[in-house]
Amino acid sequence: MGGSGSKSKGFWPFSGSGSVDDATKDGNEQTLARVRSFPGATPFVFIRRSSMFFDEDGDLAHEFYEETIVTKNGRKKAKLKRIQKNLTPQGIIKLDHPCIHVDFPVVLCEA
Repeated sequence: MGGSGSKSKGFWPFSGSGSVDDATKDGNEQTLARVRSFPGATPFVFIRRSSMFFDEDGDLAHEFYEETIVTKNGRKKAKLKRIQKNLTPQGIIKLDHPCIHVDFPVVLCEA
């Protein structure tokens, strides 16, 4: 849990220049100064990659299962087998409401 943020110095819109002498590294001051390196950057996310898939029938779901009959010791037992082949990802979807980017460096609400 909690592995959604980026902790490495990568090419993110809100990670700044990555230099050590950055004015926002003191920990107390959180400003939008880091956004200056990307003038067209916005803290909002409008699209995302979907985690859902289409199967051969055109059904849309996160996971697909197939019921199989297993005979063990003369007894028949139904089991669910997860299908992982012949699935097509849904792709990029537009969000109904914009979200704030995970790596946005400013505290929005301090309670």
